[in-house]
Amino acid sequence: MARTVGIGHQDFEQLITNDYFYIDKTKFIKEWWESGDFVTLITRPRRFGKTLTMSMTEQFFSVKYAGRGELFQGLSVWEDEKYRELQGTYPVISLSFANVKENSYEKVRYRICQVLRDLYVQNYFLLDGEVLTPGEKDYFNRISETMNEGDATMCLHYLSSFLFRYYNKKVIILLDEYDTPMQESYVNGYWEELVDFTRSLFNSTFKTNPYLERAIMTGITRVSKESIFSDLNNLEVVTTTSEKYETSFGFTQEEVWSALEEYGLSEQKEQVKNWYDGFTFGNRRDIYNPWSILNYLDKRKFSAYWANTSSNSLIGKLVREGNPDIKIAMEDLLHGGCLSIRLDEQVVFNQLDYRESAVWSLLLASGYLKLKSYRIQAGRTQCELALTNGEVHVMFEEMIEDWFSEFTPAYNAFIKALLCDDKKAMNLYMNRVALDTFSYFDTGKRSSEAAEPERFYHGFVLGLLVELRERYILTSNRESGFSRYDIMLEPCRKEDPAMILEFKVHEPDEEKTLQDTVQAALKQIEEKQYAAALGAKGIAPERIRRYGFAFEGKKVLIG
Repeated sequence: MARTVGIGHQDFEQLITNDYFYIDKTKFIKEWWESGDFVTLITRPRRFGKTLTMSMTEQFFSVKYAGRGELFQGLSVWEDEKYRELQGTYPVISLSFANVKENSYEKVRYRICQVLRDLYVQNYFLLDGEVLTPGEKDYFNRISETMNEGDATMCLHYLSSFLFRYYNKKVIILLDEYDTPMQESYVNGYWEELVDFTRSLFNSTFKTNPYLERAIMTGITRVSKESIFSDLNNLEVVTTTSEKYETSFGFTQEEVWSALEEYGLSEQKEQVKNWYDGFTFGNRRDIYNPWSILNYLDKRKFSAYWANTSSNSLIGKLVREGNPDIKIAMEDLLHGGCLSIRLDEQVVFNQLDYRESAVWSLLLASGYLKLKSYRIQAGRTQCELALTNGEVHVMFEEMIEDWFSEFTPAYNAFIKALLCDDKKAMNLYMNRVALDTFSYFDTGKRSSEAAEPERFYHGFVLGLLVELRERYILTSNRESGFSRYDIMLEPCRKEDPAMILEFKVHEPDEEKTLQDTVQAALKQIEEKQYAAALGAKGIAPERIRRYGFAFEGKKVLIG
């Protein structure tokens, strides 16, 4: 009989004692312990079992779970006598920043201090007896949500000292989702303030802490060493390209096939692969997202389970507000194309506004892109990226639809007018769309009046891509004839016309009116022979429509 699939469980003990569906990942404990690494940072996308792994590691090592070996009986780690003796023998400090999601530095600092205070509450027994001096007991009692910065940044250091003296053994520290506050600080504009606080906290906890045996941090991203890890020279960083722990997070294809067999779903292998395969860790290219697999086993229908588990606000912000090159690349990816970039796995959040490679690095670390191939060239990693799988593809299409949902009536009316070749209606509705969406697609910190048409029309292209995906193959900024066109719509059905759309910003020194700008755009389509690519595919000239879009501020004229 197939085991019950318990959705959302992140507590190892709860999974094991209830005999819920679980794939044995306890090999991680042995691999980590035998590595001898002092402080390990492991980055994996969200919903890949990081929190469950930290729970498993805590319950294996923690003195609070001494004598609870039954939790690990029958699992990989329990086969070795050495590890049976190791279970339950260390003081463990386990904390998570997963819920530290606030819109200001004051609020996020308060929430982190709450997390730290809770650790002291859990260890209140330390106040009994003579382990702590009177001064240390005073410090212990000062730990609160409103404690000063000095007390807060030394909090884990001192707790390590107290536990060391109580148990006469150094501590293991487990910090889950360390970078959640970092991402929130970027989105909400308090990055620099949080960096200073976090750097001090991490330095006292992980570097200048003589009471630390070992530590693990997990997160989605590898935040640059220059920002919060500048003082940590003892950090072992395990990213998606690292071979360490490559099968410890996520399910391998063999594990997924076995699960499908257990639940009588073996005939769905190919669909499962198309929807949920695609993640690459180290040399393993057959990693599946656990959240999606568990939900599919439970509900037995295909859906974007993983992609819809958060607001994706940061990802949406980066694509929507990014420069036109980011939008052009996203169009390629949505059409099944690849993106060639020079990869830097260190995410520098304060570079996301102007450094395109930082955006793609974050998308890769977050799981939205997969590594198709890479090579080391002159000490740098050159790689090819693609959308991870069908689930991610659906997520981006839905995200783009949401961007335009606020302007849906005018946008849909414009699409209908475009298909009917009704230029009067096209002008009416496009001006409504432009008025509403110019600022929406140009709200980044480096936005400018000059950038508005560029960002607007590439946002507009993404909208067309979703709206017309069943009828047209849409491309933009591609070579055809003697230059690059702006937008080309190649019909999927013989009865539909092909279209070329050329955008031009009004130049008062060159054109007197917007109508002159429209004519200049149409002239460019002819002179540069943009229709050549369509003609090469057998589309007759009379089936090709040409439109010039002239921009002046928030006014648009189409001809």
